[in-house]
Amino acid sequence: MKNAYVFPGQGAQFVGMGKDLYDNNADAKALFERANEILGFRITDIMFNGTDEDLKQTKVTQPAVFLHSVIKALSIGSDFKPDMVAGHSLGEFSALVANKTLNFDDALRLVYARAMAMQKACELQPSTMAAVLGLDDAKVEEICASITDELVVAANYNCPGQLVISGSVEGINKACELLKAAGAKRALVLQVGGAFHSPLMEPARQELAEAILNTKFNEPICPIYQNYVAKAVSNVEEIKTNLVAQLTAPVKWTQSVLAMVNDGATNFYECGPGTVLQGLVKKISKETAAQSV
Repeated sequence: MKNAYVFPGQGAQFVGMGKDLYDNNADAKALFERANEILGFRITDIMFNGTDEDLKQTKVTQPAVFLHSVIKALSIGSDFKPDMVAGHSLGEFSALVANKTLNFDDALRLVYARAMAMQKACELQPSTMAAVLGLDDAKVEEICASITDELVVAANYNCPGQLVISGSVEGINKACELLKAAGAKRALVLQVGGAFHSPLMEPARQELAEAILNTKFNEPICPIYQNYVAKAVSNVEEIKTNLVAQLTAPVKWTQSVLAMVNDGATNFYECGPGTVLQGLVKKISKETAAQSV
């Protein structure tokens, strides 16, 4: 029996997330207040009482999801015994706190630096993403590759039959029409700030690389299955390289979950806001148990 803990990314947020932890757990409250100090603004006010629009700002969303996920994991105490961890996109930073590769303060600073760098990259060129349902991954990849006058790439391999694409606004619109014509059940443009996990994030990748270079990483207590390589990683230098590469490369979530199952994961625990990841895990591996912490 092996326990895999998985951590969600941007999009899982909701107003009110984490308030129960803040109100009922003194250690959790102290960590939330520590986060307010590090960030220089009261992110807890936005998380607990803000509007959906306030929470959707990348500079708020990413640290907010990270905080909820990590503080929930830390509040488990001695019962938190992961055999392996993984995170979807942003969730990799939460996973790296869970397996003790990063400490809380340093990880939060990296997440905030990442969020700000991504926001700047989004502002450089209009770009977006779209969710594609009901087509094989290979067909989606083929159609994206056929568009040569605009940038369109596969960005998130979420589960069989669900792939998110990323690219220029014109490229995504063109791809959606072609995907629908090819039989996709849906090809829906998402309300996101830009083309995450695509080459358009190159400026952010460079900024994150510099921030990671100046951050202390420790030996992990268990392997992390990283988005970029979809396999177990324990070497600190490899972890750093994969974290940086992730910004301009696709999130191989389907492949990561299958690798965890192949390596003996029997129970998946989602740690963070929402239930998206446990739903994806059940679609990827129907016999695998998945639930929220």
